[in-house]
Amino acid sequence: MSIRFESVTKSFGSKIVLQNISFQVSKGEILFILGKSGMGKSVVLKQIVGLMKPDSGSVFVDEEDVTSLSSEPLTMIRRKCGMVFQHPALMDSLTVLENVGFGLRTLFSEKKTQDIVVENLALVNL
Repeated sequence: MSIRFESVTKSFGSKIVLQNISFQVSKGEILFILGKSGMGKSVVLKQIVGLMKPDSGSVFVDEEDVTSLSSEPLTMIRRKCGMVFQHPALMDSLTVLENVGFGLRTLFSEKKTQDIVVENLALVNL
């Protein structure tokens, strides 16, 4: 998988987290992103998988501009990526069932995902 940022800027209110960032990671290359808290590491990762859009600029994964993809093609990009959040938490906009089945939705139909989640929650008495 290749990743390319072209002149990406992202801010939250008056705080500019990324300013005109450009870089490229070629297929097979390894890149580490290091920095202090609040410097934009997670923002970079969220933009790669399309969880967050830049204020300006473009993000490409395998030459596809993820900043302009609709839901279905973005799902295909997300299948290529893995991400573990620094502070795991439930997404408060989703139900428990939707949170547990979040990753499964890219692999199975909504009905099949629901069946798997319900079956597995029952195994742990939830």
